[in-house]
Amino acid sequence: MTLRNINSVVAGLSPYKPGKPIEELSRELGLTDIVKLASNENPLGASEHVKTALVSAVDELTRYPDGSGFALKKALSEKLKVEPHQITLGNGSNDVLDLIARATIEGEAEGIISEHSFVVYGLSIKYAGGRTVVVPALNYGCDLQAMARAVTDKTRVIYIANPNNPTGTWVTNQELTRFLDSIPSSVWVVLDEAYFEYVDDSEYPQGLELQAKYPNLIVTRTFSKAYGLAALRVGYSVSSSEFADVLNRVRQPFNVNSLALEAALSALGDQEFIRASVRVNDMGMAQIRSGLDKFNLKVIPSVGNFVSFDTGQSEIEVFNRLLSKGVIVRPIAEYGLPGFVRVTVGLEPENARFLEALGEVL
Repeated sequence: MTLRNINSVVAGLSPYKPGKPIEELSRELGLTDIVKLASNENPLGASEHVKTALVSAVDELTRYPDGSGFALKKALSEKLKVEPHQITLGNGSNDVLDLIARATIEGEAEGIISEHSFVVYGLSIKYAGGRTVVVPALNYGCDLQAMARAVTDKTRVIYIANPNNPTGTWVTNQELTRFLDSIPSSVWVVLDEAYFEYVDDSEYPQGLELQAKYPNLIVTRTFSKAYGLAALRVGYSVSSSEFADVLNRVRQPFNVNSLALEAALSALGDQEFIRASVRVNDMGMAQIRSGLDKFNLKVIPSVGNFVSFDTGQSEIEVFNRLLSKGVIVRPIAEYGLPGFVRVTVGLEPENARFLEALGEVL
């Protein structure tokens, strides 16, 4: 069938490819014992506080959610020490990243991203009808000086992930501050901090403090990673109140559902769970790095809850051989890294299972 009257921009796009679901692998190969280390999910699951809150929230499923997310925004504002009207809630931070592109891109406008960065940045710019400018990476991460030089009078927005997904690299406070000083105030800068909870380094930038100094800076965060709420889809941004007002104009009504709002509110109150999650991640990262080093593989140092490495061969073949052993990882050739695979840090037995299977398929 030949489709007509289809947006030409949309017609030329490829959809986002998520990590392979456990259920899909089970259907395909008939496996029941499967370890998924593909989507940077929290191996501890979600806080028990969240589970209790969800049970209570079930009785209100017939009601529309609070479209403003008042309670969650109030709790976030108190924790983050920002004003509620600076916060924009989204159906995952992915939603907010897309809203930002739609709010800033028009005509022949350009958005700048780094090579090896989260694929959604480029997709969002293209969805909005803009041109994506990809700046070559530096040591698998953002080359901020080169990104600053790429700015033209057509540039509307720049996306920076810190840490970067899928490489786990990061930029320092000094590097980021110098970069922000060099960017025109008319250009919006998005600082994606989806994995910031896992970083423990005095040189890591405090994005919210920088946002207070640079009104053109937008910080995005998520409850999908450290908080373990990936299934519920809830994230947010912190920006100037004026820009948050613009985002609210393009945000879909009720874009965050009631269960997600309640879960995020409860999760925010259980910081011991976050500390436990970080401890598990630190131990798991050390376990995986040690195992990968024994295989003499090229590994990209990561400060996230994942690590990427060069298999030295076809990443798809390694991926498929691991699937046959019930282990799901993420091939990342689509990120400009042919031969590379990304693995999420799991629990100790999951990490051991991955390393054993990897040794058998290499």
